[in-house]
Amino acid sequence: MAEVVDQTARFMASFVEERDGAYHLPPPVIPAQECYDMHTTEDPTFELAYWWWGLEIAQRWRERQGLSRHPAWATIQSRLVKPCAREGRYTAIATEPFLRRDDHPSLLAALGVIPRTPLVDAEVMRATLTDVLATWEWDSAWGWDFPVLAMTATRLGEPQRAIDALLTLQGKNTYLINGHNPQMGNFLPIYLPGNGGLLAAISLMLGGWDGVERSTPGLPSDGTWEIAHEGFVPWP
Repeated sequence: MAEVVDQTARFMASFVEERDGAYHLPPPVIPAQECYDMHTTEDPTFELAYWWWGLEIAQRWRERQGLSRHPAWATIQSRLVKPCAREGRYTAIATEPFLRRDDHPSLLAALGVIPRTPLVDAEVMRATLTDVLATWEWDSAWGWDFPVLAMTATRLGEPQRAIDALLTLQGKNTYLINGHNPQMGNFLPIYLPGNGGLLAAISLMLGGWDGVERSTPGLPSDGTWEIAHEGFVPWP
């Protein structure tokens, strides 16, 4: 497994492109919000964050093996361009059209699915979350998008928004009695990203993450919730 992590990081380091001392994610690249042109898209917000975090995971594996941090990877981490922001909110990509408000709002995953990194400003992400909640075309979203909302809200210290996200009344956020999260009726009767996303969101909301000050950070602390849980391992 260490070799797989190492080789993955080597690919990631070889993929970025240096321009004027900064490193970019250049074309061809397709972000998780797949509606952008792979030939012109650059520096997608979520992908920048997980590029930094993926290299950080590889660095930690090296340290656990008694090796020093890889200097070239560290240089890339320190010089990765920050996600594009316009009018105080993140865009999905750094090139036109910058942001479409349909399909996956995956830009939110840059702080939620991914822990806090030096690339992402929490207050800009908070403004981005508010904007997405108010303006997104939710009938075009998918089952795993609602857990992503919940994880971002949890990381930002907004547990009521996290609860509201999981309980959003949208067809693709429906779970049947058998546990399935169907999408578009029988077109995708079993959609495991929705199930996995829900389980991941619950584990973050209840188990928290390294350094978080209070337990169950994804639940309001105003006395309206009483919950018993066990076995949740804190996230990074």
